[in-house]
Amino acid sequence: MAFDMKKEEDVKEFLENLGIEYRFGCFSEKKPDSCHLLGDYLEGVKKDFEKAAKVFRSNCDDSAHPKSCYKYANYNFLGKGCKQNMDEAYSYYLKGCTAGNFDSCLNGGLMCVSNTPTNVKRPKDYDKGLELLDRACTGKNAFSCYYISGIFIQGVKDFIAKDMNKAFQYSLKACDLGNMYACANVSQMYRKGDGVEKDEAKGEEYKKKALDMQEEFKEQMQLEFQQGTTQA
Repeated sequence: MAFDMKKEEDVKEFLENLGIEYRFGCFSEKKPDSCHLLGDYLEGVKKDFEKAAKVFRSNCDDSAHPKSCYKYANYNFLGKGCKQNMDEAYSYYLKGCTAGNFDSCLNGGLMCVSNTPTNVKRPKDYDKGLELLDRACTGKNAFSCYYISGIFIQGVKDFIAKDMNKAFQYSLKACDLGNMYACANVSQMYRKGDGVEKDEAKGEEYKKKALDMQEEFKEQMQLEFQQGTTQA
């Protein structure tokens, strides 16, 4: 059956059929991907966050679905669809990370090293935090690489020694993955010979790279603003 997506009735019918399809795939065919899609459907279409949370949790526990673990962790972190529970959030970020979701590795790592509410009850764990952040960086999460570089640039008293060689390597990787702030740091490191052999030409090269990224970002933001104004 063909649906006319300009007609409200057709859109409603299409969405209802979609929900039926996801439920069948999840509960009858036991497909983890269908269960995750069902969770997204309950969240995005039905706005039933409690049911979505239950689906994400079950799909993580039963099938170790990476994205479902990540979603359920986020729900706990935000108190969305369930009571806010930071320990539960951390636990499911770890499950998501183990299952191969690198955003879970990032968030779990941040919970170990930053001032999130979970650390009110227990001390920060920099060793575990760096392990998780490094895993996210290895999984090509640019922000995670940049965050680790910042840790080594500053050092953490009594826990992590300042190490500009490591800072440079992580900054370089973050830059290569598209983080403009990391590119700016790489430029400065080359100019100063900090963590790497001094090289003015390289410093200028990475400065230009950072500025080009900044211009691309501004253009994208302007485009999105114009599209939003048009739609409004």
